[in-house]
Amino acid sequence: MTPTLPTQYDTFRVKPLSPTIGAEVQGFRMHGEHPDSVIKEIRQALLDWKVIFFREQDVPTEDHIAFGRRFGELEIHPFATNHPDHPEIVVIHHSETSKYGQNNWHSDVTWRLEPSLGSILRGIVIPPVGGDTLFADMYAAFDGLSDEVKEKLDGAVAEHNFLGPFGYRMDEEEKRAQLEKYPPAQHPVIRTHPETGRKGIYVNSAFTIEILEMEKTESDALLKKLYRQAAIPEYQCRFRWEENSVAFWDNRAVQHYAAFDYPGHARRVERVTIVGDKPF
Repeated sequence: MTPTLPTQYDTFRVKPLSPTIGAEVQGFRMHGEHPDSVIKEIRQALLDWKVIFFREQDVPTEDHIAFGRRFGELEIHPFATNHPDHPEIVVIHHSETSKYGQNNWHSDVTWRLEPSLGSILRGIVIPPVGGDTLFADMYAAFDGLSDEVKEKLDGAVAEHNFLGPFGYRMDEEEKRAQLEKYPPAQHPVIRTHPETGRKGIYVNSAFTIEILEMEKTESDALLKKLYRQAAIPEYQCRFRWEENSVAFWDNRAVQHYAAFDYPGHARRVERVTIVGDKPF
């Protein structure tokens, strides 16, 4: 584990949720315009803590979008349910009768050639108990690997595609058409963060298919080992949602898991996702 990072910022306070990952930002609202100096500090807090949280963000959807745009271009997801008036917003809704949720560890859209920088998620309808989101520090997960495994993965590349979570909705013709638009992406198994320079695991059970130039049995065994790293509690923080709470996570450094433990209750959250760059 790395030591606790400094928690002093000029324009807001932070309250860490764990030694290395997750902090609540206090004294900031997404509403309205913010000077570049404030946005720079928010970005630094994101780099320091990998996921940051904001409470009481009862703001218009337009402010959610505008805040996301301060960090880069916003993507429009081709397969998710998008807001009818704001296609930049992905709507994730489970009703009282829903039987399944997004409960697996993953990083968003690693099937893109240039996966996202980060995601900003706001709680709209929150169940009275449950529906937490867990986040895993993939720097710490990498640091926890043995030297032997690290050496084996040095320079290794994995293939990712969207078919696992989204392909079941498509017939074969549509799958072929969508794969032409969004071909399988190849990314390093161990990614170097472009801003911090730190190394982290960059494969996930939702979108990663195989490690290239490796026997399938060895690839499968290594991927299972890497997936398990995200499930180690010492590498995690857990966020308990409230209405109008916001989570902003760095997809280059974390994975997340939305717990589906609220059957009989509704949950609606809305997300903007910031376009990233090609992993290296």
